[in-house]
Amino acid sequence: MGADSTSLFGAMFDAPVTRVVPVLVPLPAPGPYSYAVPDGMHVEAGSVVQVPLGPRQVIGVVWDGGNDDALDPKKLRPITLAFDCPPLSSEMRRFIDWVASYTLSPPGLVARMAIRAPAALEPEPMVEGIRYLGGRPERITPARSRVLDLIEEDVPWTRAGLAHAAGVSTSVIDGLTQQGLFETVFLPPPPVVAKPDPDYTAPRIEGAQKDAARDIVDLVRKGGFSSSLIDGVTGSGKTEVYFEAIAETLRQGRQVLILLPEIALTSSFLERFQDRFGAKPGEWHSDLSPRMREKVWRGIVTGEVQVVAGARSALFLPFENLGLIVVDEEHDPAYKQEDRVFYNARDMAVVRSRIGDFPVVLVSATPSVESQVNAQAGRYHLVHLSTRFGEAALPDLHLIDMRRHPPERGGFLSPLLLRAIGKTIERKEQALLFLNRRGYAPLTLCRVCGHRFQCPQCSSWLVEHRFRNQIQCHQCGYSEPTPEACPECGTLDHLVACGPGVERIAEEVERHFPEARTIVMSSDLLGGVKRLRLELEAITRGDADIVIGTQLVAKGHNFPLMTLVGIVDADLGLANGDPRAAERTFQLLSQVTGRAGRTGLKSHGLLQTYQPQHPVMQAIVSGDPGAFYEREIGERERAVLPPFGRLASVIVSAETRADAEAHARGLRAAAPHVSGVSVLGPAEAPLALVRGRHRFRLLVHGRRNCDMQAFLKTMMAQGPKVRGSVHVQVDIDPQSFL
Repeated sequence: MGADSTSLFGAMFDAPVTRVVPVLVPLPAPGPYSYAVPDGMHVEAGSVVQVPLGPRQVIGVVWDGGNDDALDPKKLRPITLAFDCPPLSSEMRRFIDWVASYTLSPPGLVARMAIRAPAALEPEPMVEGIRYLGGRPERITPARSRVLDLIEEDVPWTRAGLAHAAGVSTSVIDGLTQQGLFETVFLPPPPVVAKPDPDYTAPRIEGAQKDAARDIVDLVRKGGFSSSLIDGVTGSGKTEVYFEAIAETLRQGRQVLILLPEIALTSSFLERFQDRFGAKPGEWHSDLSPRMREKVWRGIVTGEVQVVAGARSALFLPFENLGLIVVDEEHDPAYKQEDRVFYNARDMAVVRSRIGDFPVVLVSATPSVESQVNAQAGRYHLVHLSTRFGEAALPDLHLIDMRRHPPERGGFLSPLLLRAIGKTIERKEQALLFLNRRGYAPLTLCRVCGHRFQCPQCSSWLVEHRFRNQIQCHQCGYSEPTPEACPECGTLDHLVACGPGVERIAEEVERHFPEARTIVMSSDLLGGVKRLRLELEAITRGDADIVIGTQLVAKGHNFPLMTLVGIVDADLGLANGDPRAAERTFQLLSQVTGRAGRTGLKSHGLLQTYQPQHPVMQAIVSGDPGAFYEREIGERERAVLPPFGRLASVIVSAETRADAEAHARGLRAAAPHVSGVSVLGPAEAPLALVRGRHRFRLLVHGRRNCDMQAFLKTMMAQGPKVRGSVHVQVDIDPQSFL
């Protein structure tokens, strides 16, 4: 049954109860608690209910397991309320249990992600409207004539809707109502989004795209589980191809989930979807208002919302009849959640499709090594698009050896790149400069005493943000005004910014091209998502000459006039101990350079590097990604790294360094001796201090067929008990090694 239910025993109560059910509550408990069901209340496995938990009332889900005859229902606290919404399906409950078991997370915290819109659990109230009863008013005015010309008997309207349609104020409607021409009626609430029409417009695909679409659509028609990988160069029409799979799923009367790494910024995707299907999909991401989240959640549960485009958390929405999942930009690290429940939405999407027995489609111009290996092994059906759609050609890519063509003193842009920018804006085309580093400079130090500005709560430098006149920690958010004097030696005007961020590159660009219209794209600029969307639209319209951005600009945007992409520091992602560093650098730089020339204009990509012979640099400019993947897959296989081996990270944190280290060493000592599994560490994490907590890491490495979860459970059970400020977090298949 899970956790001991005795903690929930309450006082006797008058309402008669007859049976006991397990209820999963949104807490880090190892399993469901037992509750009594009052007579007359109908609940079944999956029902969403409200239950007492200590002094509080919480929302939970009736779980699988049935009655527990050993428990007396009269000694258990009763369910308070059963919500009037469809129960979570058996497939959804199996998925939640699977994710909890795989990630070693409490199942209640996983289930919590499925019921995160509590106000939507009850049906939305009816909307007050009016209906025309016939007749004429005592006095006809032009405004009243417009209303009467528009309405028909027995056709209900809302007051505001009728006033807007007739071009009058609501007071005109109220006057006609007072004269007895309208009666009050109650209408169902309007749908959150219109229903998409799979045949709204004919697909705009040709040649290879048409063949690829036919391939994917055949799998959807066949039904059952299948996993496909659409691997195509940037601009090859991958989106149009999977739109056809969506259309076929809609014709079957089933729902579709499209996962996107940055849905809040991809307004262009929503517009493309509307052009194809005549309506936008429902959205699900953190920038939605609470009211809209409730409406979308309710529409998904009832089946009214047929297509959802969402961030990774949308994977846990309780769809009424899900028939297809599409994971766009499947390689993107944004699909990995590293808070509370650590999971990779790409991998969990495949699991959910298998449990639900329907197709999943992964899409990327630069697939992850894991997906490439699965495709080569035949576990994924591979669809490859090698050319861009229409007449568009891939950009010509060249390396700028910064040892031979260095920037001027105090600058960061090579003369070759500056010359190319000048020629681009002379042709009235756009240039993009990419640097994956926010702010003005990553480090500020004193030239007199060498003092470096570090976060007081984290082992990271404070980043200068000159636009805001602040220095800020990018780990915990700590900030302070940019100082004028060194706090160590008190010297004025001797603080120096070390290294470039996008703001500093913008300063250099404005010095060289003062007449050019420049936009800086970074997630920490004032205005948030709304401002970023407006600036993306401005770039698309051609209202900017030079765009300077972080990885936000690599997220699948289509800029018609973009013909030059300059990578300011192509080596940046290679300078750490991440085993995926080469793969991620290749993916990011390929995606960024792919922003150029998507509408047929001749385009160029220039990569500034101090390592022109590095395999990643050579793979990008050679136009032969296959050679890079072959080399990277070979290295992973020799090192028995994912996908040929398994990794798990155990992060121990505490308020003192000694407590964190002692607990980590205790876990290491408790690790069972299992052939094919080894434990590395403990060692201080690269970010040894975050938000005032000291961090130690253990890395568990095993062969592909090892039972990593069983090993970790044994280690945690035999290890020291968590006490005081100590916190232990397990990350299966880690993506971050900080």
